[in-house]
Amino acid sequence: TLVEWLWGGFSVDKATLTRFFALHFILPFIITALVMVHLLFLHETGSNNPTGLVSDADKIPFHPYYTVKDILGVILLILFFVALVLFSPDLLGD
Repeated sequence: TLVEWLWGGFSVDKATLTRFFALHFILPFIITALVMVHLLFLHETGSNNPTGLVSDADKIPFHPYYTVKDILGVILLILFFVALVLFSPDLLGD
């Protein structure tokens, strides 16, 4: 059955944990690759509105505007987490 194939047997044991650990490890890389391919296709072809009207006047180039915006957002998020860890390390603890 599907459950036995997914679990690797009738009950949850070492085969189940190995399969789910491998899935847990590989899935973020697969998602990251799909996001990068999506951004590449979107960057090359561009997005269009459902009406099909061409409006090149209001387009903003992806690079450098959105690239800088995304990098700045990631830096601010990392700074927030670094400040949280350095100034209040037990805030989210058990």
